[in-house]
Amino acid sequence: MADAVLDIAVEVQAAPFSMDYGYESTLQQRTDIGAIVSFTGLVRDFNETPDVTGLTLEHYPGMTERTLAAIGEQAWERWSLQAVRIIHRVGHLSPGDPIVRVLVASAHRRDAFNACDFIMDYLKTQAPFWKKEHSREGAYWVKERDSDQQDADRWSSSEPKAGY
Repeated sequence: MADAVLDIAVEVQAAPFSMDYGYESTLQQRTDIGAIVSFTGLVRDFNETPDVTGLTLEHYPGMTERTLAAIGEQAWERWSLQAVRIIHRVGHLSPGDPIVRVLVASAHRRDAFNACDFIMDYLKTQAPFWKKEHSREGAYWVKERDSDQQDADRWSSSEPKAGY
């Protein structure tokens, strides 16, 4: 749907990132961007147990980056976008650490909001990441949630909508 040159960047890294990471590279002194919507996910101190002390995130190098880029491309096809940035951490993380950052730039806010939401829903269900949570009682692999799949499924019946 977008006429702009494909501008999708994906980073999978162990290094921490700041809460404004990716913003400047997305904007790049461009004047065709009317909105940047971002999502930053953080490691919680609770999930399947109420006392999460850490999280180890594993991935399949190469495949992970290709999958994230493909998710960004799907969003690019559905909405009118100027830029997409997906940054995801791997390795050991502590509660409060940022784990994922998605930035979507568009001429119109609605396209940016929808695309960011879509990317996160698909990232949660399609990207090859495996999470092991650590608690005072031991470590366990995080199970897939039905609600994550339901969130992603809602996009299969939605037609892309141009900005307004």
